[in-house]
Amino acid sequence: MKFDELQLDPEILAAISSAGFEDCTVVQERAIPVVLEGKDVMVQSQTGTGKTAAFLLPAFQLLRHSERFRGSSILVIAPTRELAVQIKEEAEVLSEGLGLRAEVFHGGVGYEQQQRALSDGCDIVVGTPGRIIDLSQSGHMDLRANGILVIDEADRLFDMGFYPDLRKMLRRMRPREERLNMLFSATLSTKARNIAWEHMNDPVEIEVAPEQITVERVQQEIYHVAYDDKMPALIGLLNRETPRNAIIFTNTKRAAEEVSRRLELNGFPSEFIIGDLPQRKRLAIIRKLKDGKAEFLVATDVAARGLHINNLEMVINYDVPEDPEAYVHRIGRTARAGESGKAITLACQRYVFGLDSIESLINQRIPVGTLSADDYGQDASKGVRIHLESAGRDSGRDRDRGRDSGRGRRDDRGPRRDRGPRQDHGPRQDRSPRQERAPRPDATPRTERSPRPERGPRHDRPQRRPQEVGAGSPKSSDNLEDRLAYYRRKYGEDFQPTDEMLANLEGSGGGTRKRRRRRGGSGPGNGSGDGAGSGNRNTGAERAASPRGTAPKGRSAPAEPPASAPAASEPAKTQKPRGVLDRLKSIFKSS
Repeated sequence: MKFDELQLDPEILAAISSAGFEDCTVVQERAIPVVLEGKDVMVQSQTGTGKTAAFLLPAFQLLRHSERFRGSSILVIAPTRELAVQIKEEAEVLSEGLGLRAEVFHGGVGYEQQQRALSDGCDIVVGTPGRIIDLSQSGHMDLRANGILVIDEADRLFDMGFYPDLRKMLRRMRPREERLNMLFSATLSTKARNIAWEHMNDPVEIEVAPEQITVERVQQEIYHVAYDDKMPALIGLLNRETPRNAIIFTNTKRAAEEVSRRLELNGFPSEFIIGDLPQRKRLAIIRKLKDGKAEFLVATDVAARGLHINNLEMVINYDVPEDPEAYVHRIGRTARAGESGKAITLACQRYVFGLDSIESLINQRIPVGTLSADDYGQDASKGVRIHLESAGRDSGRDRDRGRDSGRGRRDDRGPRRDRGPRQDHGPRQDRSPRQERAPRPDATPRTERSPRPERGPRHDRPQRRPQEVGAGSPKSSDNLEDRLAYYRRKYGEDFQPTDEMLANLEGSGGGTRKRRRRRGGSGPGNGSGDGAGSGNRNTGAERAASPRGTAPKGRSAPAEPPASAPAASEPAKTQKPRGVLDRLKSIFKSS
């Protein structure tokens, strides 16, 4: 079917003609008429079938001529930054002369420019889920303003963990009855059908035949080589095939950078793309390849989907992909838009086990080629140690699947850096002695430094108790009047000591109080009051007469009751009051 047979605006047909398109692909022929009728579609279509034009062209028509969508915009959700940028560029080509403005929104770049673009107004909004949610939550993007919704590469969105984010965005949009919905996916999985059932209006299901899972125009070939011979085999194939341009796929980030460095040493200028590269650099490399300024690109699966390069002659799988679907997406970079291409795979002992699942998926046997000794090239980089910027970023056989959320997710940063084995420094006695540090020229010797200021007496320091009674506790050198003044301040002016108390206070001797307590001798608070330090235990009356009123912890009662103790026939005393004030009040009668 020709595009001019579709009921499209003449200006849209002129833009299609200027882009060089004449015939519709199968997905375009089946999807565009249904969308022009205002119906939702759920399309199963493989990469490289022209599905971008299948949703953009009818969306342009509806924006220009349907009252239902007048004044609204188109929102296209893509899984990766590269695919979002590519959709935006194709939208600009297909909308030339229509007065429609397209902008792309993804992570890796600042917010200011994107926020300014939203404030100026956009007709076609293309973005990744992470950045779309960020702009929506910050109030800069109104998801209810979008009348046409396109979910592209839905299966990959789900594989990358965006299923909850996608449902969150759909709940923020206008009701499904008020918008047109299109979903495109390589496989219509259960999650894709759940999205269709919850958020689409009875969509028309369009399925491309499964036998078209690989592009028929791609000439496939596989070579079984040893792992150490892969670089000579790659050099020999490039010399023999002499492709104008090619993409070489590896399974890990380290392998991508190393292969690119070694190709340069062998006279094949190349670039490499991995998920850890900054977004600006990734876009610059893709632009160089599209413009013909770069011949060879070494990449991980970050470039396996959504990357459209016109007239790409060859795809080389330096590593057999461990995911069979990745093989389909890799070789789909060539033989696009009716062109022919070639895909060569190098199968080594490390990755050959993934070959059976690939052939089961594509339902065919890949032809096996042979390499003679003359087919191997001379590797000028053999034995050369390559310094890798991405060294240590791969953990084991970790694959770079090109996950790109635009929100700084873990998958976008790459796996944790491997520190490598611990170095053996030898026995400790063999190590060189530690060098003494020379003193700083401006340092003051310790002996000449000013001494630390002496601390004042303890009673001059701030009291930690919550209730202060004026001066500090009485010392053993204080006279009787000072001691009595202390207790009057503490317990009230009406406090009057008994004769027993006075005798105890008068009998405390000088500075021996603390020493006697440590030796177990007598003194105020734990002695007998005679000042002799005989070491006898306190009697009950003496403990009661002591200002503290308690004996040191851990001391046992005397073996024999002292003379001042009450007789055995007397009734037992009640339990002593616990508080110091209560004990003193029970002993010292107020006069």
